Amino acid sequence: MARSSGLLDTLLTSPSTERYRVGISLLFLLGIWLTVGTFSQGMPNAMLLMAAAVIGGYMAINIGANDVANNVGPAVGSGALSLGAAVILAAIFEAGGALIAGGDVVSTIKGGIIDPSSLGDSRSFVWLMTAALLAGALWLNLATWMGAPVSTTHSIVGGVLGAGIAAGGWGIADWAVMGKIAASWVISPVLGGALAALFLFLIKKSVLYRKDVIPAARTFVPWLVAIMAWAFGTYLMVKGVKKVVKVDFMEATLIGLAAAALVFFAMRTLVGRKAATMENSSAGVNSLFTWPLIFAAALLSFAHGANDVANAIGPLAAINDALAADSVVTSASIPLWVMMVGALGIAVGLMLFGPRLIKTVGSEITELDKTRAFCIALSAALTVILASQLGLPVSSTHIAIGGVFGVGFLREYLKSNYATQLHKIMEHHDPAEQERLKPFLDDFRNASVEQMEKLLKQAKKKKQVPLAKSERKRLKKIYREEMVKRSHLVRIAAAWIITVPASAMMAAILFYTLRGMMI
Repeated sequence: MARSSGLLDTLLTSPSTERYRVGISLLFLLGIWLTVGTFSQGMPNAMLLMAAAVIGGYMAINIGANDVANNVGPAVGSGALSLGAAVILAAIFEAGGALIAGGDVVSTIKGGIIDPSSLGDSRSFVWLMTAALLAGALWLNLATWMGAPVSTTHSIVGGVLGAGIAAGGWGIADWAVMGKIAASWVISPVLGGALAALFLFLIKKSVLYRKDVIPAARTFVPWLVAIMAWAFGTYLMVKGVKKVVKVDFMEATLIGLAAAALVFFAMRTLVGRKAATMENSSAGVNSLFTWPLIFAAALLSFAHGANDVANAIGPLAAINDALAADSVVTSASIPLWVMMVGALGIAVGLMLFGPRLIKTVGSEITELDKTRAFCIALSAALTVILASQLGLPVSSTHIAIGGVFGVGFLREYLKSNYATQLHKIMEHHDPAEQERLKPFLDDFRNASVEQMEKLLKQAKKKKQVPLAKSERKRLKKIYREEMVKRSHLVRIAAAWIITVPASAMMAAILFYTLRGMMI
């Protein structure tokens, strides 16, 4: 089984299979073209509908390639799931969420950022939505190629804004709404990062820093997983199945509490059984979070498929209705074929191109273990719930990536804090004794935060670890670079900031191009 999983991982990431992945995606888009062409024969504007369907499929592929990594990346990076298993699990639950809970009607103008009544002309509306869809897909494609996880919602928002301004002028946009979206660039990652760091710090203080972690784990881990169960139970009811089952926030909370109670008693029994055989270390505690992480990845994928499929099929459904009714529409019914384009497109994109971003999120920003990944997943669900109740605009992508950076910066702070303590201990030692420092320094550099604490206690007792000022500075720099990759932080932040304006500019150019071709 491990061998087949390793083979699948290799096939998913090998550069030599790139042309096959591109070929399969092109075959998928060709299948959409032929299928839509078959049932739209004799309809007016059939070719335009076929082209829009292919663009919608292309957008769905890029959503799967870029956005889904946030749901399963931490689980893969921590070792809870192999890359191949994560791709298969996410593809199933993404498609299931889209088909089961994607809804019958979606808003065609994401977030109400433009006023479609200002257009009047259904042709301009169709060109606008087509340009927005293609621009959003192209930007996501470019971001995926650069290895930058960005918000698919912001991509389509930028596309609608740019094409809308090109079609109806600057007055067509609702700039108050756009201001809230811009605010989410800061709100989402800060909230996600702060909550993830807070939970990780609490776990370290209540469990990992204890001399005997097993009794601490038996006490605290069931409560932590129960909090996650409440968060995901509430999250799924509020965001995941709201189009299937209508519940208010209080009802969703009670359902989440019922799930939390069941999970608490199940985890208390499980941890009690494992306590007899688990090792008294952070590795033993990590093993307790494996199944919670797998369930979290599945549930996040389901909720994401239910919500973000609209970024691909909303504009496509609008084009379909506008062509059929020859009028501008603000909400559109979702035919089964449109839903299938979105659901299958997300699954195809994830399986063909998702592994690159999964690796970026899971292992290239900061080192993740199961405890850290658990905190990120819990933070994602809680942040969405909190933001929904406060009316704050947030991006699930920004929340998840903010969580990854949050735990990374906490690790960096804790390590540099220990390093500062070490520097104070050794400040008055003779620099000539540096040779005696080297073995200790090597051990300290490679230690986890928990091991560093023990080494510091030994250093205080033995007083045999002198360190020069230049080495102290060098050590601090090493810690900063090891904990969080600054190059990823800069690239991802830059991609977030330019997502809306970049997709808006592309959409405006595409709108003028389409209008010029069609007139």
